[in-house]
Amino acid sequence: MYFVITVGQIQGGSFAVVGAADQAAKVYVAQPDASTARAAAEQAVALALSDFGHQAGRASMTTTCNPADCQAAGTTVTVTVSLNVPLPFIPFAEGMSATEVEASSTQLVGRYR
Repeated sequence: MYFVITVGQIQGGSFAVVGAADQAAKVYVAQPDASTARAAAEQAVALALSDFGHQAGRASMTTTCNPADCQAAGTTVTVTVSLNVPLPFIPFAEGMSATEVEASSTQLVGRYR
């Protein structure tokens, strides 16, 4: 039974990072400057993870842009979200995790915002 619960926890984490990466990339390209974009993307990740019952502190977000200017029209922005999925029902194992799941999403910075 524990195995089934753990697999369900991992699957939920997978869905969470896919949604978090997708929303963060969409929010990032809609912002007027880099610092606002980063803050909005981090907030989108935290919200998406909390919707699935995961703590934002167990996740990390990275952003890459091609070309390097993330705010220029035509730039592709890729947001990658990684999450350490905790083992269920083991409160004393704070640093332990079942696995790490990761997802990426890419959005194009539009010409008109």
